[in-house]
Amino acid sequence: MRRSPFALRSLALILLAGVLALPVLAVLASWLPWGQGDAQAGSILREMAATVLPGYVGTTLWLSVMVALGAALVGTAAAAAVTLFDFPGRRTFEWLLLLPLAMPAYVTAYAYTDFLQFSGPLQVGLRNMFGLEGRLLPEVRSLGGAVWVFIFSLYPYVYLLARTALGERAAQLMEAARLLGAPLPRRIRAVALPLARPAVAAGVALVLMETLADFGVASYFGIQTFTTGIYKAWLSMDNRLAAAQLATMLLLVVLALLHLEHRAQKRMRFAAGGVGRAGSSEAQPLVLRGGLRVAAWLVCGLPVLMGFVAPIAFMLRPLAADWSVLPWGRFVEWAWHSVRLGGITSALAVAVALTLAFAVRRRPDGVTRGVVQLASLGYAVPGAVIVVGLLLPVGWLQAAVPQWGIGALVTATAVGIVWAYLVRFCAVALQSVQSGYARIPASLDDSARMLGMGSLGLMARVHWPLLRRSTAAAALLVFVDVMKELPATMVLRPFNSDTLAVVAYQLARDERLGEAALPSLALVAVGLVPVILLSRTLRSRH
Repeated sequence: MRRSPFALRSLALILLAGVLALPVLAVLASWLPWGQGDAQAGSILREMAATVLPGYVGTTLWLSVMVALGAALVGTAAAAAVTLFDFPGRRTFEWLLLLPLAMPAYVTAYAYTDFLQFSGPLQVGLRNMFGLEGRLLPEVRSLGGAVWVFIFSLYPYVYLLARTALGERAAQLMEAARLLGAPLPRRIRAVALPLARPAVAAGVALVLMETLADFGVASYFGIQTFTTGIYKAWLSMDNRLAAAQLATMLLLVVLALLHLEHRAQKRMRFAAGGVGRAGSSEAQPLVLRGGLRVAAWLVCGLPVLMGFVAPIAFMLRPLAADWSVLPWGRFVEWAWHSVRLGGITSALAVAVALTLAFAVRRRPDGVTRGVVQLASLGYAVPGAVIVVGLLLPVGWLQAAVPQWGIGALVTATAVGIVWAYLVRFCAVALQSVQSGYARIPASLDDSARMLGMGSLGLMARVHWPLLRRSTAAAALLVFVDVMKELPATMVLRPFNSDTLAVVAYQLARDERLGEAALPSLALVAVGLVPVILLSRTLRSRH
């Protein structure tokens, strides 16, 4: 009996969902008896609980709490300054505050270390100038240094969402409160902050997910977090089960944060939509003068200085001092490996996103929506968890059928690393393509069907011309994310295929920070492209 097209389509979508969800499923399956391969799960967990686990939990908790508070404070203050008040330079600060998004956190860590460490130019200059000896500044490679780096690298997530929420109706409601006699502090406390609270919560959840997923900063600063513990258990101790258990704990925390972020996003949309049309449409931001104007400049200028200007200046210093020490000869090779992997992954991710978005458009049933949700889950999963989730089933298959050579296929070629990239970044492409589909009227599909056009014709002749900009944006975002990805690339890259991110990390780890400046600045230059496009999009909405 022939299978119906609907059954074949559902089977293909389920297989696609299985490929994208395999890392998460494999990590969870490692707790099962058949997934463990032995009965040591309980003993390993007890041993970790008595030794390393308390340190991982405590360090990760303190890091998360301090980064969350700092990013919420910096991002909300900057968003309130540019939306509620008017001062010279406000329009410029609106897009300058987005620039740290182009800076990978590990690149910022390298820059600060090079400048502030004991042998760095600042401490050396201070010792020579004042005749001092010993360490003059706190150790930058510490938990406090990591908090500083994460706050000024990740606050734009809070700033962007809070700015959007406050920009909806905050000025009008603040004006209404002023007409009712409320002083400025009370207007901010009773009107602006409650309006921005859901957006701030969503932004903080994104900041925490990025912090928990980080490997570069934690490893370089020697901080014992869950992510570094996963790599240590797998690569140093050769204990796959311990790595899988740590990955499961981290995954559960990230999934909880993702749930909180979704709830906050829903509350944010409800708050924005529930404001109504009350208030004057002519309400303008409050003009600041004197000391308040200076305070606004500091609130907006300090994050840009600490998160972008200072790190860029620190990395440009070795380039200006001695160009001969820079690895110009191999830079092209590293850039080519990065561009090649980014191009392949972005093309495949866009193809998968178009397939899933078109399937939802044509038949939004439960199977299709479930596949889309699984594909969207990957972006929240840390790279360390994806690595463990891919290598676990590879190890099982290699042990079961060694003649297939599954291990060599995944770890010695580009297959494994592109697979990990797709799991991680398909959600980025899917979100962009779905936003493009949201702007295509359903009446066009009805008209095409009435004219007898099939699915392929509908996609090629109707949807594709209208989705070109969205797919180009999706490809660009995936490309940039792949260029900056570090943890999965370090483990899964083929031999002699170092990327810019991996080389920058290795050079910095070997204390060759001057040489690490070149690949680091290249990553920043690539990351600036989507930030500039985002800034232009936000400015066009005003």
